[in-house]
Amino acid sequence: MSGIKIHPSILCADHGSLAMEIKQMTDASADYFHVDVMDGDFAPNFACGTEIMKCIKKHSHIPMDVHLMVNSPARHIGFFRDLGADIITIHPEADKQAARTLAAIRETGAIAGIAINPGTSVETIKELLPICGHVLVMTVNPGFGGQKFLDFTLRKIKELGTLSREYDFSLCVDGGVSHSNIKKLALLGVTNFVVGSALFGLHDYAKAVHELRGEAQD
Repeated sequence: MSGIKIHPSILCADHGSLAMEIKQMTDASADYFHVDVMDGDFAPNFACGTEIMKCIKKHSHIPMDVHLMVNSPARHIGFFRDLGADIITIHPEADKQAARTLAAIRETGAIAGIAINPGTSVETIKELLPICGHVLVMTVNPGFGGQKFLDFTLRKIKELGTLSREYDFSLCVDGGVSHSNIKKLALLGVTNFVVGSALFGLHDYAKAVHELRGEAQD
């Protein structure tokens, strides 16, 4: 898998003008909309109801990358696929049968993703990599946007960058991505970047997406 992909995090959009935000980010040629789903249990927050995904589908052709920060995610795979999820990512900590759930995601035609929290080791998910098309490394603690990038996650990112070439999955980081670190992350093998507070709220989304993509590729 090649090319730098920018995933604007809809959690950080202005939800009072959501349709406009979606249209502007679509015009800016973003690659995916990143949708965080939180149940208030696995992650200490609630986020992204079904109406947000319906709004994205109504106002954009850009695919959706849905990150399920929920317990027992297998119960919801069909539901979110029907809402238009193109990538569905689960946490192994939240699923006793993660391999079965990943297989179920693949059967729907979506890309199966696995996410790991800052304190989760690569060894925890290594056996699952052959059935994953997407690996999401949380570089902040899940639940809230605008947090500072945790530097100790760089070691596992580097390891996963090497594994991504062996298993052919897209490697994505979520949390604290900015102009100051995107190049360093790309050099470690990251191809996909969830971007929130460093992107939403700026005057020119097209320029911001172009610059981030360019900085990662330079």
